[in-house]
Amino acid sequence: MRAIIKPKASLADYIDVLKPRETSLLVFIGTCAAIIAASTTTAGFPVRDLIITVIAILCGSAGANGLTNYLDRDVDARMKRTCHRSLAAGRIDPPAKALPLIIIMIVIGLALAWMLSPVCFFIGLVGMVSSAIWRKTVSCTFLGIIAGSAPILIGWYAITKQPVIDILPVLFFIMIAFWTPLHVWTLMIAHRDDYENAGLHYFPLSWKDRDVIRLLAVMSIMLAVMGLLIYLLSGRFHLLYLIVSSLLSLAMVIASIRLLFNPVSQNAWVVYKLSAFPYLGIIFTIMAVDAWLH
Repeated sequence: MRAIIKPKASLADYIDVLKPRETSLLVFIGTCAAIIAASTTTAGFPVRDLIITVIAILCGSAGANGLTNYLDRDVDARMKRTCHRSLAAGRIDPPAKALPLIIIMIVIGLALAWMLSPVCFFIGLVGMVSSAIWRKTVSCTFLGIIAGSAPILIGWYAITKQPVIDILPVLFFIMIAFWTPLHVWTLMIAHRDDYENAGLHYFPLSWKDRDVIRLLAVMSIMLAVMGLLIYLLSGRFHLLYLIVSSLLSLAMVIASIRLLFNPVSQNAWVVYKLSAFPYLGIIFTIMAVDAWLH
């Protein structure tokens, strides 16, 4: 009998466990939030705190994404969209071999968050727990809002150092609350058959696509309203932000309305892709640039 020799996992396989694309977006918006926060202080640009903040968010987000990847490996293996992932495909065998890397990233992220402030540690811990629970369950969207907001809030409070509720991070949180369903649900609609074939039928898959898309169209309008409220209520941004955020919001609304009138998976995929960096990444970039130009 010939022995079956499994190929050794590569460094790229372990990096894949940490979901680098998702992690990079979280790190980017968290860094932008820190830069925006720095523009509100009079102590000069806090280079040291910014570097620690970026590393903390990077490690914490990578660890959280790695943990969800590990916990979801069996479900991922049943889905065409995710079966190629390192753990789902069995390239890291046994899967527990990825746990030391995941744990190290989580510990470093939380330790650095504690160095920044107890508030950052608490936000990071809550975000970590939320990301571990939200996964592929009915709570995924709602706990995902908390997990997705954590890097932004850490970035803000790492720089301001003030454990007080400011209008701007509150507005950021509400923006993420409307953005998350647009990002997550459109992916689920685009791959509904894949989810259902894997035995997943939780909300919004338990609703008809048409009903979910109507709700998404409303949320795209609310997201546009939030972009305007950030301009009107924060007092931090100027014409550059107003113009770019309005154009981005218009693009999201148009894409969502197009999906409403033509509810096919391709249009749902367009909204999903548009909501990632083209919307969230650019809008935080413009906020950071605008805040420092003025």
